[in-house]
Amino acid sequence: MKLNVIMKIVAIIMVFSLMLIVIDSRSILNALAQGLIYSILAIGMYLTFRFLNYADLTAEGSFTLGAGFAARLIVGGMDPLLGTLFAMAAGMVAGCVTGFLHTVLKIPPLLSGIIAMTGLYSINLRVMGRSNISLMRYDTLLTRFESLRPVNFLVEQTGAAVHVIATIALAAIVVPIVIILLRLFYNTELGYVVRATGDNEAMAQAQGVNTRRMKVLSLILSNGCIALSGALFAQFQGVADVNMGVGVIVIGLASIIMGEVVFKDKNSHRVFIAVMLGTISFFFIRAFVLNVDMFDPSDFRLFTALVLALALSVPVIRDKLNFGFLKLKRKGK
Repeated sequence: MKLNVIMKIVAIIMVFSLMLIVIDSRSILNALAQGLIYSILAIGMYLTFRFLNYADLTAEGSFTLGAGFAARLIVGGMDPLLGTLFAMAAGMVAGCVTGFLHTVLKIPPLLSGIIAMTGLYSINLRVMGRSNISLMRYDTLLTRFESLRPVNFLVEQTGAAVHVIATIALAAIVVPIVIILLRLFYNTELGYVVRATGDNEAMAQAQGVNTRRMKVLSLILSNGCIALSGALFAQFQGVADVNMGVGVIVIGLASIIMGEVVFKDKNSHRVFIAVMLGTISFFFIRAFVLNVDMFDPSDFRLFTALVLALALSVPVIRDKLNFGFLKLKRKGK
């Protein structure tokens, strides 16, 4: 076991060393900033995808809803912190609607997510009032961090854009808070009941658990995290667009799978940290692809699909290699 861990660490160091040779420092910091923001999205998706065995497609709509809601409130003069929190609450409402469609109207999980995602497109347009909202000239959470001395010091040392360093500083505070709060919740009795619902719904019902409420609660927490990620990303990007949620499901799933394959310790409760590291790794790989001359930016989605397929196939490949090693060992005896 220790040898496998050492080999895994060595392989990760070698891969990231190769990336650092190809990628410039600004691209690395930009990838880190985006990875930290999207890690909240991936963690939110993890709450339903793994804990509840529920493939929720509401993510594309709730991510945009969080971005659009926050942008509209900030442009309207609201404090950016309150605007971000309200955007998170809006995502929770979206998750509640998806839960209602599934638990009350008995619509299958996949279809309930598709219905909610489709309806949210029109709602997002209503919330934003137009297809996009610029935040360039408005006070946001990032502009407040840009004035901090440590942020300016890092900008001088690295030469990176000030909003990138400010994003990393902000996310370095927000992401740990999200992880700590979720870990505290899932270590409570209610949290264990939610996980039990995903592990064995019939057994949970036999123990008197209202599994419908547990599903709705998970969807509320999940989409709240996703909307929070969207609100922060809109402030990082400087604009909220009605189509900015397209593809976030693939990014979230790829991040979850990479976190599980590379970083997850199955004997611990550090799954949220694993997902965060998986998301950052995904964006480092993305930066690597965009900085290699042989790749075109339009190839990124194909590369993402290949990375996701490879990550999903790692357990199968590993089992076959272990089986072949055992056969050779037996023959040697």
